[in-house]
Amino acid sequence: MSVAVRVIPCLDVDDGRVVKGVNFANLRDAGDPVELAARYDAEGADELTFLDVTASSSGRSTMIEVVRRTADQIFIPLTVGGGIRTVDDVDTMLRAGADKVSVNTAAIARPEVLDEMSRRFGSQCIVLSVDARTASESSTPSGWEVTTHGGRRGTGIDAVEWARRGAELGVGEILLNSMDADGTKDGFDLAMIRSVRAAVDIPVIASGGAGTADHFAPAVHAGADAVLAASVFHFGDLTIGEVKDAMRADDITVR
Repeated sequence: MSVAVRVIPCLDVDDGRVVKGVNFANLRDAGDPVELAARYDAEGADELTFLDVTASSSGRSTMIEVVRRTADQIFIPLTVGGGIRTVDDVDTMLRAGADKVSVNTAAIARPEVLDEMSRRFGSQCIVLSVDARTASESSTPSGWEVTTHGGRRGTGIDAVEWARRGAELGVGEILLNSMDADGTKDGFDLAMIRSVRAAVDIPVIASGGAGTADHFAPAVHAGADAVLAASVFHFGDLTIGEVKDAMRADDITVR
C-alpha cells in the first residue's frame, strides 16, 4: 500500500498576521494565523507549515505565542520555520507546540547545526528548507542554486547537492521551494523535484507555483511526497478537498 500524499497549507506569518505576495514581494494581509489554521484543520489539511517571514528577535515572542495558540486549536502536525538558528531555538518552538521545525539560512552558514538538531530531537523533527532558483549551469552542476532572503541572495551552492547533504546530516524531510515559481500560479518546478527526488531517499515537500487543482498531481508523479501551497488556499481559489479530489482522480493515494 502506497503512503498517502500530504496536502500542506503554508502560512507566512509577519508580526502575528498571515501575509502573501509574489516572489516574496508585495505582501498583503491574508488573515489571522490561528483562525486560518483551525479552518484548514477542519477542511482536511494533513499538516500545516508556519514561516516567520520577519524572523527577527523582536518578532520571535509574537511567533511563539502564535504557535502556542495554534497548537491548542489543531490536531494535525505543525511545522515552524523562519529564524531557527540554534538547538535552543528548536527546543523553544517544540515546547510551544510545534511538531517540526524548518531550518534554512542557519544551516547554510553552518551545516553541522543540522546534525546537532537531528541528534538531539530526532530526524522526524527537522526539515531542511531549500529555497532554490534557476542558475547558469556553469555556476552549479544541477542548474539550480540555493538562495537566502526570500530568493534575493544567491549562495553559489548547488540546490540538489545541498538537499543530499541535508539528508546525510540527518534531516527528516526536504522542503523544496521554487523561488522562480513562488506565487506565480504557473505550476510546480517538476524538473527540480525530479532531480532532488533522485538525490535523496527522505520525503520531499514540493512548494512554489500551485495555481490550479491540476498542478498538484504532476508534482507527486515527479517525486514529491507532499505538496504545499499558500495563496490559492488563503484567498479561496482552491480548497483542500478540491486538491485531494484532483489527485484521487489521478490515482494518487490521499488521506
